[in-house]
Amino acid sequence: MIPAENEPTDLVDIGVNLTNKVFQSDFQAVMQRAREASVGRQIVTGTSLRESQAAIDLAAGHPGELFCTVGVHPHNAKDCNADTIPALREMASQEQVVAIGECGLDYNRDFSPRPAQLEWFEKQVELSIELQMPLFIHERDAAEPMLGILRQHHQGIKRGVVHCFTGNAKALAAYLELDLYIGITGWICDERRGLDLRELVKEIPLDRLMIETDAPYLTPHTIDPKPKRSRNEPAFLRYVLEAIASSTNRTPAEVAVATTRSAEQFFGLKPAD
Repeated sequence: MIPAENEPTDLVDIGVNLTNKVFQSDFQAVMQRAREASVGRQIVTGTSLRESQAAIDLAAGHPGELFCTVGVHPHNAKDCNADTIPALREMASQEQVVAIGECGLDYNRDFSPRPAQLEWFEKQVELSIELQMPLFIHERDAAEPMLGILRQHHQGIKRGVVHCFTGNAKALAAYLELDLYIGITGWICDERRGLDLRELVKEIPLDRLMIETDAPYLTPHTIDPKPKRSRNEPAFLRYVLEAIASSTNRTPAEVAVATTRSAEQFFGLKPAD
């Protein structure tokens, strides 16, 4: 439990892949551990039409606790067709849907051709503008083409978050200049890969910062004792929080209050009781 005097204490995990099959066998236990770790609300990530519908269905069973996004991840852009945007538009009308995404560009793995990634990212940006919904963005090794699309549509975008940010100082400055929010994961807890991020997180204004696990991926390396299985889960969000607090010379309570408030404002969630 992370105390925050006279302020909401429940954390918001803005990116969690709870529809992943690794959670099927002990889903209720995962949810209970999250509650016990002060993770009061979670945003379930949609990454394809099928996974977006699964996220909607899961969130519908946990009103006020689970919400979701609907979108097509750049890895899946190759599967998009003329039915994709109409399907996402219909899904987005469900009350538990709070953002369009996860959408974006991934030039690290290139699981989909880059022209397809660009086309379907821009179409989802346009959908978010049409519906005036926040945008949940994935970017890896593609900051410049990403920025080109975001700058073109900047005036229309309601709100956007670069989820699981792992980029450099130049990219961070450009995203902040576009009024985007930044999502930080357990990457910051990695003693090797996270060193740069521990420095860059100091440059993120508290009111632009949100936290996430991206579970079951990116398990924080700072968990002690180390869990018996490598799977990440929402209960581990506090390790991300603690790493940010340590890196920015703030208290965990201060970061908890700020990131919860940012998530509430970004996704349109009711303030915690």
